[in-house]
Amino acid sequence: MESAVSTRKRPSLRVLFVDDENSIAELMRDELPRMGHLATICQSPGTAIEAARKNVFDAAIIDLRMPGGSGWDVIEFLRQNSPETACVISTGHGDRDAAIRAIRMGAYDFLPKPVSLFEIGNVLDRIAEKKALQNRALALETRLQRAEGRADLIGNSAPMMRVQKLIDRIAPTDSAVLILGETGTGKEMVARRIHEQSERSREPFVAVNCGAIPENLVESELFGHRRGAFTGADSNRTGLFEVASGGTLFLDELGELDRGMQVKLLRFLESGEIRRVGENEPVHTDVRIVCATNRELQQMVQQGQFREDLYFRINTFEIYLPPLRERLDDIPALALHLIARHLKRDTVPASMVPPETIRALQAHTWPGNIRELANVLEHALILSDGEVLKPSDLPRSLRKASPEDGDRATAPPIAGTVAPAPAVASPQKTLRQMEEDMIWQALERHKGDKPAAARDLGIALKTLYNKLTQLGEQRNAG
Repeated sequence: MESAVSTRKRPSLRVLFVDDENSIAELMRDELPRMGHLATICQSPGTAIEAARKNVFDAAIIDLRMPGGSGWDVIEFLRQNSPETACVISTGHGDRDAAIRAIRMGAYDFLPKPVSLFEIGNVLDRIAEKKALQNRALALETRLQRAEGRADLIGNSAPMMRVQKLIDRIAPTDSAVLILGETGTGKEMVARRIHEQSERSREPFVAVNCGAIPENLVESELFGHRRGAFTGADSNRTGLFEVASGGTLFLDELGELDRGMQVKLLRFLESGEIRRVGENEPVHTDVRIVCATNRELQQMVQQGQFREDLYFRINTFEIYLPPLRERLDDIPALALHLIARHLKRDTVPASMVPPETIRALQAHTWPGNIRELANVLEHALILSDGEVLKPSDLPRSLRKASPEDGDRATAPPIAGTVAPAPAVASPQKTLRQMEEDMIWQALERHKGDKPAAARDLGIALKTLYNKLTQLGEQRNAG
């Protein structure tokens, strides 16, 4: 074995080295630590398996032919009990069949003897890089989960218990699901919950708002395109159907898709195939479809705006998500959950929202549903002392003047006294707050129908979607 090895600093790995030759074992006992790795040297399959029972290794370099057993026994044990260990076979007796068997057993690499220290250092470097990528991916997943929050359905009211029962039944299947509900009721949260309780939970969950994508880009966004397929297509693009392969694709605001895209979605649901823009050959992808809308699809079918065959395809299971006004008993639990999420804590004490504040929240009709509740609580948190949210911390639209305040405001001054100075008017709303109020009021008037609300407000539907997205980002910021 050659002793040429780079002196550059390497990431440290826990390495199990298994070889019955004394000279090689002693050399690696010295060289692996010199490379910066923590080494465990074994000279028989039995001792290697015993070491693997007691410790977890990042990499294992294993000879195949040894007295008292075979290196295949060690590889099989690691595959069953420590699948995260990268196995490298190093043997002077390897052949094509052994290499094929190694690949089938999930070996990371196959190094025929004699092997140099440079080759061993190189393969360990690649294992370290792979491990670093896995750690970064895990860190990103953790950050994403913290940003999104857990997909917990909060509330024990009868309507929410029915929703949870349906999810428990539906999630383990691969059937299409249609989630119905007003704006802000948490349809995406339900979709994520379905995904997390399914057998696809370790695969991607991809959410897309069909109404927020410009009509001329919807097909490219969902199915992808080939370079040069249209003006501006400077490179190949993978569509969201392929990005979500193996997992779940959540199509929010499905009712906003035009009939041309409805045909393409129906084709996928029937065949499991998509066709990228600019390509002739279809691509098979394994994706579960979960759809959501706040529009009356049956009415759209009758009006010719939505395909009846597609409606039946996506409506294998239907989940109706009740508006907040139909589950007011859930407001105490929802309030604590939303406050904890805003403060980036796991929990907050129930004393933060006293009974009088709960009563004020339950007296509201909540046209914006949970999204509006989150906004209101953020407003109250900013104005409060950080410990208790009082009714006076709530937005003016939720507060009701007490009778005592009204009596003091209208009673004439007592003779011989100086009339009290008029109360200072509460600060006027900012332009952003006024705009937000107008949007929620328009949505309430039209029962969550976004196209009708946009016409009422005199703005384009895409502008309304952009405004709603900005409101969501402002709520989640900080």
